[in-house]
Amino acid sequence: MTAPEAEPRLALDPARTALVLVDLMDRIVALPLEPRKGTEVLAAAEELAAAFRKAGALVVLIRVERTGVPEQPPGSGLVAGLAADGDIEIVKRTIGGFQGTGLDERLREHGVSTLVFGGIATNLGVESTARAAADLGYDLVFAEDAMAALTAAEHKASVSLDFPRLGTVVTAAQVHFTAG
Repeated sequence: MTAPEAEPRLALDPARTALVLVDLMDRIVALPLEPRKGTEVLAAAEELAAAFRKAGALVVLIRVERTGVPEQPPGSGLVAGLAADGDIEIVKRTIGGFQGTGLDERLREHGVSTLVFGGIATNLGVESTARAAADLGYDLVFAEDAMAALTAAEHKASVSLDFPRLGTVVTAAQVHFTAG
């Protein structure tokens, strides 16, 4: 009997790669999500963020704010402890994270050409942001286990049909950095 092969690793350049985490806010993490709970998505995202920071790679945290309301609903900030010094926080007012936010300019200022995605919801905020990123010429990587949607079918459609056409779908454990 042969030993199982190790999970293939995706080696990324930390100087040219950013982790983009979408809508990891208390009120969204608390939603009934599939195929995993919001707390599981958050745990995977926090591990990725720690690895990116340790490697000196950029972490971008995107959160949504509703327009036309006097104040945002409770739980509209990023989950406590998610953000760290040096991260970029982007506030979006549309489904995707690029429209009217300055995200593209901020990424280019840092020399970023590859984006690794995680967040909620797979088929909404994450996919919309990824589609815009693809249009802008970024190389895309999707950490499947750092995402969830309102239904398992929506999540599966994005990660099995749409994301492979836009980039590379991996697990968070497969994301590693080249030695610099």
